[in-house]
Amino acid sequence: MSPAQDPNELLPVVDDQDRQVGLAPRAQVHSQGLLHRAVHVLVFDPQGNLWLQRRSQAKDTYPGMWTSSASGHLDPGEDYFAAAQRELREELGLSLELAYVGKVPAGPATQGEFSGVFRARTDQQPAPDPEEIAEMGLFSLAEARAMAADHSRCAPSLEAVMRCAGLV
Repeated sequence: MSPAQDPNELLPVVDDQDRQVGLAPRAQVHSQGLLHRAVHVLVFDPQGNLWLQRRSQAKDTYPGMWTSSASGHLDPGEDYFAAAQRELREELGLSLELAYVGKVPAGPATQGEFSGVFRARTDQQPAPDPEEIAEMGLFSLAEARAMAADHSRCAPSLEAVMRCAGLV
């Protein structure tokens, strides 16, 4: 099992103002719908096309669905920016300059996650971690918008993240 899927991984639990109130195992956070924190990174190529990933079938939420370029939970004691850098490195093998876009409030589309959203631009090819990512695709903004609206193919958080970034 990938460490990213460990049901006993401790995640920071937060209140409705995104203030940490404790820690709980990943399985409990997801099964009880506890509020917690995540990041999403949108990586663009120099022409403005957006890299999206299709989640591995081993993922505990939205397996096989398309989502942002890189994403993941914050670790205990980690801030949004550090988590975005870590997820970009772990999932795509990239170390890029990140720009903070905003935060998606916790809600149904994000499975109770306050989601920090970042963007980056690169001409480098992502090197996806096969335990996390089934495939990567490079999409025009029009294609990415259409995909984000199709919740049969994409995690609902993609549309919320793209909206936060002013892309839909």
